[in-house]
Amino acid sequence: MPYENVLLNISGGVAHLTLNRPDAANAMNLDLLRELAEALLECDESSGVRCVILTGNGRFFSAGGDLAAFADDLDRLPFLLKQLTLHLHAAVSRIARMRQPVIAAVNGPAAGAGMALAAACDHVIAVDTASFTIAYTAAGLSPDGSSTWALPRRIGPGRTRELMLTNRRLSAAEALDWGLANEVVAPADLTPRVTALAAQFAAGPTAAYGRVKELLAASATNNIETQMELEARAIADSARTADAREGIGAFLNKRKPVFRGQ
Repeated sequence: MPYENVLLNISGGVAHLTLNRPDAANAMNLDLLRELAEALLECDESSGVRCVILTGNGRFFSAGGDLAAFADDLDRLPFLLKQLTLHLHAAVSRIARMRQPVIAAVNGPAAGAGMALAAACDHVIAVDTASFTIAYTAAGLSPDGSSTWALPRRIGPGRTRELMLTNRRLSAAEALDWGLANEVVAPADLTPRVTALAAQFAAGPTAAYGRVKELLAASATNNIETQMELEARAIADSARTADAREGIGAFLNKRKPVFRGQ
């Protein structure tokens, strides 16, 4: 379906999903978040999508929530925020639950819910001029977008607390050092590097990637025995797939596997 506030292009097994409010620093209003959640659902349901790239149009990845829209009717702001988080959280949950790896291509500053959205992705590649600010308490608000869940798992609870209480701005180099970003590249290298990694993921065993994501999410609350039982079931289910048969056969015959995401 056509979108306005996000752009979706699917080619070669890769979905390119772009936040598209460049004149507003890709700030998240209700229309953008609704379209983002729907576009991610479309990717999840498409057998032709085996990797998703999420980025922003223009100078910003995303400035987070649209504070200008918040100020239009402060009396109704609690209701608006519940509407916004309904769609934001649907989008974040889809990123976490979909089998396809999701790459955040952080092309510029990521603040508030923009930082939360990047942190929710499976792999974060940032330009060296990007910055990350959680920003919520600077506006007298508390965090959302899974940031209180995802950030402690990426950078630890102590550093998460520091960012949320002080609103310290992290440079791209600091984000890499802390584990928030997986890679930092020059702006000119962002598209080639992200394209290469997306092609690698798109040629990989998509079902196995999905089980990796499921197992890692479950490990946060499971004891070791419960987690190992899930691992045993998951690897047995993986063995039933065509990709597993292809991977084992390729290893034994010393050739490169050709995975089809099945």
